[in-house]
Parts: sequence; structure tokens; C-alpha cells
Amino acid sequence: MTGAGVETRAAVGTGGALLLGVRHHGPGSARAVRAALDEARPDAVLVEGPPEADALVHLAADEGMRPPVALLAHVVDEPGRSAFWPLAEFSPEWVAIRWAVERGVPVRFIDLPAAHSLARADGADGADEKLGEREESEGPGRPGEEPGECEEPAAGGAGEDAVRIDPIAVLAETAGYDDPERWWEDVVEHREAGGDAFAPFEAVSDAMEALREVYGDAGHGRDLVREAHMRLQLRAAQKEFGPDRVAVVCGAWHVPALRRKTTVAADRALLKGLPKVKAEMTWVPWTHRRLSRASGYGAGIASPGWYGHLFAAADRPVERWMTKVAGLLRDEDRLVSSAHVIEAVRLADTLAAMRGRPLAGLSETTDAVRAVMCEGSDVPLALVHDRLVVGDVLGEVPESAPAVPLQRDLTRAQRRLRLKPEALEREVELDLRKETDAARSTLLHRLRLLGVDWGRPARSRGSTGTFRETWRLRWEPELSVRVAEAGVWGTTVLGAATGKASADAVGAAGLSDVTALAERCLLAELPEALPVVMRVLADRAALDADVGHLAQALPALVRSLRYGDVRGTDTGALGEVALGLAERVFVGLPGACVGLDTDAALEMRGHVDAVHQAVGLLGEFRAGPAEEPPADPGGDGTRGIRARWSSVLRVLARREAVAGVVRGRCVRLLLDGGELADGEAARLMGLALSRGSEPAEGAAWIEGFVGGGPGGGSGGGMLLVHDERLLGLVDDWLSGVSDDAFIDVLPLLRRTFSAYEPGVRRTLGELVRRGTRGAGPVVGGGGVPGFAEQIDAARADAVVPTVRLLLGMAQPQPQPPPQPQPPAQPRGHGHQQPEADAGTDTENGDLVGVAG
Repeated sequence: MTGAGVETRAAVGTGGALLLGVRHHGPGSARAVRAALDEARPDAVLVEGPPEADALVHLAADEGMRPPVALLAHVVDEPGRSAFWPLAEFSPEWVAIRWAVERGVPVRFIDLPAAHSLARADGADGADEKLGEREESEGPGRPGEEPGECEEPAAGGAGEDAVRIDPIAVLAETAGYDDPERWWEDVVEHREAGGDAFAPFEAVSDAMEALREVYGDAGHGRDLVREAHMRLQLRAAQKEFGPDRVAVVCGAWHVPALRRKTTVAADRALLKGLPKVKAEMTWVPWTHRRLSRASGYGAGIASPGWYGHLFAAADRPVERWMTKVAGLLRDEDRLVSSAHVIEAVRLADTLAAMRGRPLAGLSETTDAVRAVMCEGSDVPLALVHDRLVVGDVLGEVPESAPAVPLQRDLTRAQRRLRLKPEALEREVELDLRKETDAARSTLLHRLRLLGVDWGRPARSRGSTGTFRETWRLRWEPELSVRVAEAGVWGTTVLGAATGKASADAVGAAGLSDVTALAERCLLAELPEALPVVMRVLADRAALDADVGHLAQALPALVRSLRYGDVRGTDTGALGEVALGLAERVFVGLPGACVGLDTDAALEMRGHVDAVHQAVGLLGEFRAGPAEEPPADPGGDGTRGIRARWSSVLRVLARREAVAGVVRGRCVRLLLDGGELADGEAARLMGLALSRGSEPAEGAAWIEGFVGGGPGGGSGGGMLLVHDERLLGLVDDWLSGVSDDAFIDVLPLLRRTFSAYEPGVRRTLGELVRRGTRGAGPVVGGGGVPGFAEQIDAARADAVVPTVRLLLGMAQPQPQPPPQPQPPAQPRGHGHQQPEADAGTDTENGDLVGVAG
């Protein structure tokens, strides 16, 4: 090296090597690394990272490579054991790699090989953490913390139970800062360009040296093994390129260890006997959101979007940031003008000056945006944080990067169907009647079956037709691992989904799992897997005698028939299985509804609702040859599936041994389907709520009858609104319940009526308040108690003292008895009528006087 590098090498290097200690994902460190490399011009650049990536370094210069990206390492035979090493545009390691490849300078990775790290990812010391997916957060990004590192066991240092120290937090506290991020911004990120290119690294190196003298390995005992490997690689590079021709870019925490004088034998002893696996490595796209600390990634940063802006905006960063914020808010139809931008910049600069900062940082700009552009509201500010401070940038990887065959097939399908992976969640409406949309739906369903949840189904707006699907798409970096894992099932998406579905069918735990899998096979259009699933389904259905299991399985089969019709799939065999399953449910259901406790009865009510909906969709299929049923509601001379189901509902509705909530629901379903004669529902309700029935059973019957029909929660309420006879029966029953029993049934009634919409509850209250008109006689004859044309004054006056007591009002003083009045003397011609008493009807029937 020449120039300033020779003069400062002793401060930042060991044996002539230039050691550039950085903070991972730090834009200030990245600018400083670029300046130092331009000044020193080394013959080789060593970077903290897995050596298996040496063969992939050249791809960093490819036009198709756009950060953020990550190195992905996984075990060959077990892709789920994987690790990521993320790199953003503002990562010092990425800047060093780009500087080297653009100038033809060799790049070597010197950290512990992924083959060793992945071997310990299961935790030879008992840890079960995956590489790069630790749950703990170690402060604002420890300078020495390697993205993707696993929890290595201690080797000659502090154990895993030692106190873990955050070096940046210690340095910030020493400098009098309560926020480590703010200290790092002031000292590094806001440092003016120019001057000595090596000074920042010299200062950081001295600080780390002092910290390691006090804290040792600071609870990071695994670093001792990694640092031993780094020293060995550094010695080899110095021997090859010269002792003063090598530059090392690593976490600042490791610089003191690389400067430490140790023997080769001692370092090799630390590495001896490490477990090893066969690993593969490639580049994968990454996102700013996954770089954020909120994602659970230990080496993450809180504001990747802000750091990216600081790195890209070499001049006037605050002004350019405020312009970005204004553009975003304008896109959201908020009134933000250029005057807002100017005022926000002034306020941010003023806040920085008041707080003694060299430049307005994220906290100052955020406060200024809140006050000026968001009018003090945190709602639009949350949008700014999500879209700009964190950001939704998704990197790109060139086609020449190594990838499993399944990933390549998926990439081709994404291009063919024009479904580009994006980090920002977006909603896609698919019309299955269109060829392209149908193919998109098929691809997304196949990926979901493989566990690659790129898209998640959502409720369609404005249409309930089965030809329309709505998906929410968002590509996460972890999906690359899921694709690699799914590669064991096949080399194409179709082949892998077929193999996975067949294996899942054989290993399914229950009948409902197989029926759900059959539905997914139809949605994913897997003709080769469907026969295997149907064979397993038929076998399981024949052996399973649990009516609940059969009832759970039937709706999924019927939905599969519907989707098959939409997609043009032959579902004849599936329809026959569904009909056979329905017949078994019809036979076993009456016996299964007897002797149930409360929880089991509620579960059975759900099964009845599900079967009812399924039968409605299955009605076009016939249960068998034409037979004359005992009662033929259909009137077509055949024993149709709907007629069979109606007969089952009638049996359940009239059998006293059946749980009340199930009986009530069966009556409700028959009433909604027009299967009950006029007044039959009132008769059955009267029997269920008779004096001889247990109050709890009556309350359960009411819950089943009016507790929300299959179509929604207010159906039962509207039924009571329009049928005053049923409302009168409920009121009569509730009025006659004893005090002790009322306490028991109240929770059931509250659960039933609280599900109604406010308007329905208000209408029912008005009906009860004024009473029903013309209810007429009901079960047993007589009127409906509790309802009348006029208020019963005597009963109303009886509750007045209690109401006054509850309201804290004084009780009225008793009035003296009225004095007798002399008889009125006649005046004029004839006699005057006496004054009307309160409540006396006049000729027009109205009250004309009030007693004094």
C-alpha cells in the first residue's frame, strides 16, 4: 500500500494488513470503507462471510444483481437447515465486494464455513435455533454481529450463560447518550466526508480494544472459534499477496481479536473436531422489511429505508427526505405543498440545533413530519414509517445464480403468467373464466400445497360467484428456503405438488384431512394425485364410524364438487363418495345427538349446520334409484338427497332425548326451508318451553332456534321480529322461570341475543315494551301473557321505589289525605257536569283530566 495507508497501517492493522472494522448495514461505515479502499488500493479484499460464497462473488457485478440480496446456505439433504447473510446497498461488505469485482481484485470470505455452522444449527450444545433466525434482539446492531451466525458453543471463553454486552450501547452510554442509535448517527453516519480516510477505523478499533479488555468476549463465546478461523485465512492471504497488500472488512468487534498475536497451532486447536455437513450456497432476493429489527432478525436495523436514503443522498439528505415524504403523502391524497416541505426542513434543522446534533437525524425528521405534514397525527406518520423508514424494496438476483430446479421452474411460471414477486403486499382479483387467471390460481394453489405461501386467499369484494378468487400476494425471503425444501418432491411445481399431495394423503391423520386435501387437489389441478387421494378417502370413510368426523368431511367434498364444475374438472367419482358419505351421516346422526353435554351439543349443532349447507349444494345428486319415501316433500317420486335430509331433521326436532340446542336448530332449518306447516314451529317451541321442561334445556332450545342461522347472526332475531307469536312464547317462558333457574339460563340467553345486530336488538326491545297486537291464542289456548294494549298502572307503580333507590333519588313524602269538597252548586240554566276523574273516558275515548 502507498500514501496515507502506510502511515496509518500500524494503528488499524496487524502485520501490515489493513483492518477495517465496520458496523453491519451501516451507511457511514460503507462510505468510509469505500474511501479507505480507494486510498489504500489493496491487492486482495477479505470479507467476513462464509468461504463457500467465494465462487459466487463474481455475480455481484452482474447487471441483474440488485440489493438487498442475501447469501443463502442450506444443507443439501435437509434444505430446512439454512442460513442467510443479508447485504444491502449500504452494507460495508457489499461496498467492499463491489469495489473489488469492478477492479478485478480477488475477494475472499474468511468467516467460519457454513458447513460447520449449519452442522451446529441443531445445537450440539442443546440449542435449537436456526442459523440467522434468532429470536432475541441484541440492541441496535452489535458491530461484531454477523448476519446469519448461529449460536456456537463457548470455546475457551465465557459460556452461553454469560451476560451479553452490546458494545454500541456501552459506548453511547459512556458518551452520555441514552439512545445508541442516535450516538452512532452523530459519530459515524453524520460525519463529514473528507479528511483522513482511516481515522474512523482507527477510533473504532481503539474503542473495541478497550471494551474487550474490560468485558472479554462479552458473553459471545462462539466468536472465539470464528475469530480463530479468520486469523488463519488472514495469514494465508498475506502469504499469497503480501503482508501489506490485504484489506479486511469485518465487524469492528472482531478487530482486536485479529490484531491479537496467537500461534497457528492454537487457532487450529480451536477448530479441531468441529462437526461438518454438506452445504450449498446461492444468492436470493432480500427485502428492507426483513432487515428491520421488528422482523426478529438479531442483526437487523430499525430503519433500513432511512439508512438507504442516507447512503444514496450524498448532499442535502434532509431536504431530499422531506421531498420523499411529501410525495408519499400526496399519493395518499393528503394536502402537502412545497411550503410544507420547506417548513418541515426548517423545523428539523432547528430541533437538531436545540438537541446539539451535527445534522438532523431520523428522530428530528420524524418530529418535523408529524408536526408539519401530518398535523400532529400518528396515523399518516405510521404510513411514512412503514413505506419509507422501513420500506418495501425487494432485491433481484440474476438468472445465472445457482438455484434448485424447482426454483427455476417457478421463475419461468412467474414470467409466463406475469406474476412478479414483490415485497409490498398487493391484492389480485382472478376471474377463473379467463385462461391466464385460471393458470395463476392453479399456480398459487400448488405453491400453497407445497407450503410456499406466496399468496393467501382473501374474501372477494362485490361478487360471491365461484368463478372469482381474491389473493393477497407478498414475497418474503424465507420463501426461497421453502422452495428449496419442496424440491425433494419434484423438479417442477406440478410434479412437486403431485408428489407432496400423494404423500400427504397416505400419511393423513383423519378423514377431514383427506377431504380437505381432495379439495386442494382440485383447486391445484393435480389429476395424477387425485386418484390416490380418492382411494385413501374411500378407505378412510368406510372405516370411520364417528358421525362428527363424517359431518366434518362432507362439506369439503361438496365444495370440491363446486370448484370442479367451475374449472371443468370431472368430479363424478367425488360426487359418488360424497353421496355415500351423506347417507352414512343421515343414518348415524339421530343416535349421535343423544346424551350430549353442553360443549358436545354445541359442536354437534355446528355439524348440523355444515351438513345442511352441504346438502343444499349436493341436491342435484340422487341418493339412489327411485323409491317411495314415507313422506315425499319433493313430490317427484324419488328419494332425493334433500328429502332424506328433511326427514332426518324432523326426527331430530321431535325427539326429546336429543340435546335442546340441536332440536332448536333443526326446527329452525326446517322453518327456513319451508318444511313446516303454519303454526308448527310455534307448537314445537311451546312444547320445548313448557312448564315441565328444565329451564336450562329450554334456554338451549332457544339458542339453537334463534341463535343465528347458517347465513348469519341476525337471522333468528329477524324471525322473532316478524313472528310475534314466537316472541310471545319466549317472553312467556322467560317470565315464568324461577329466580334460581333464571341465574343459570341468563348466560345462554345473553350469548344468544348479544350476537344480534344493534338494530335487531332495538326492534325486539320496542316490541316487548309495547306488546304484540293480535297474537291470538297459541299452544294451549288463551292470550299471550305480558302483552296488553295499555300499561298496567298498578304494576308500573310497584317498581317506582326501587328505581328511585337505584338512581339515588329521595323517596316522595306521603301526602295528607284529601279534604272532602262541598257539593258543587248549579249555575245558570240546567246542571253542570262534574269534573272528570283521571282515567275517565270522554266521548272520543281520550283522557281529558288528571287528578290533582
